[in-house]
Amino acid sequence: MPELWSAFLPHPWNVVAAGAVAAALVFGFIGLSAFFGIWAERKVSARMQDRLGPTRVGPFGLLQSLADGVKLISKEDVAPQGSDKFLFKLAPYLAFCAAFCGFLALPFGAGLVAADLNVAVFFMLAVLSSEVFGVVLAGYASASKWSLFGGVREAAQVVSYEVPRAMCVVVPICVAGTLNLNIIGHQQQGWFWNWNLFHDPFTFVAFFVFFITAVASCKRAPFDLAEAESELVAGFHTEYSGIRWSYFFLAEYGSMFAVSGLATLLFLGGWHTGFLPYEPSLEFGFWLGNLLNLTVFVGKCWVLVLVMMWMRWSLPRLRIDQVMMTCLKYFLPISCVLLVGVCLWQLAMPRSITVLVKYALAFGCAGVSLAVFASLFRAPGTAGAPAGQLPGAWGGQPSTLPGKK
Repeated sequence: MPELWSAFLPHPWNVVAAGAVAAALVFGFIGLSAFFGIWAERKVSARMQDRLGPTRVGPFGLLQSLADGVKLISKEDVAPQGSDKFLFKLAPYLAFCAAFCGFLALPFGAGLVAADLNVAVFFMLAVLSSEVFGVVLAGYASASKWSLFGGVREAAQVVSYEVPRAMCVVVPICVAGTLNLNIIGHQQQGWFWNWNLFHDPFTFVAFFVFFITAVASCKRAPFDLAEAESELVAGFHTEYSGIRWSYFFLAEYGSMFAVSGLATLLFLGGWHTGFLPYEPSLEFGFWLGNLLNLTVFVGKCWVLVLVMMWMRWSLPRLRIDQVMMTCLKYFLPISCVLLVGVCLWQLAMPRSITVLVKYALAFGCAGVSLAVFASLFRAPGTAGAPAGQLPGAWGGQPSTLPGKK
């Protein structure tokens, strides 16, 4: 990028211009992702609860997020009496900057990255984890015990789940032999059985453990005790209103996409479709090939984000003791076993067995996915039921609701 600007600006202004353009693109992408993420969240929850969701503002309610943004900007920005005004105002920006910085090392295609770092994996883990500073400061500076309780719970939860999450990240790093996300993406070029997800049973399980711990790190249900309205009156952001309140949710949706991008690059082939035996940017040119790469990468990330939304509206919220027990009693020892197992697998397992296991995992997952997709067309509809009976799995059971006349 600096080389592109060298034709127009001298050094060091070419570097400044390249950095400003990269930062503007990242900020715009995070804002656009949050824009559609909020709309998708409402549509997903509405679909699961047999509702319509936003329909009035724009086509299909697409402009509902814009209307909410205008409302939040116009609301009064207040701070509680007795609060630390400077820290109170600073906290939401710290939380957002953590999610923003994570995108700097996230490659969206072959060489399509703001900062190509040799330690990109650990850089992302470090900056995404720093969001907790904004959360703790928000609770501390609000001069409210409810906000403080929410901030302390969030700190305990995030710091605990960082350990198994980081250990699951090391599992594909042991396979790749590098911390550079761009190189890890290139290593998974070709057919889908080359993805790290199917390398061995330990990387396969590590993906699911990483994804669950990443959901907990993003404060998403069923691990959203830091924002549990029924226990903490909205948690650490109880005293926030207006645009500062929205920055916390902008950071949350940015973190959701960032950890989904990290999971995609480490386990799911990165920007590769899994059905092309070559690198698109080399076959079709840098810009046209990376347009395909960008579409594939963003599509994979959005599938994982939608799974997070699906989990939120499907599972009940855990208690704080259950949240901590799940991490320390289950995920931490499981991640240790996965890390040791993948090292022993590469050292001791014959190549013939590793290749056989890789193909078995890849084609087994493909077969299960196709079977689930086909069942959507074979299964009879369960929405309707005879009058006086319950639908679906409770078919044949009498209903206490009055039937239609």
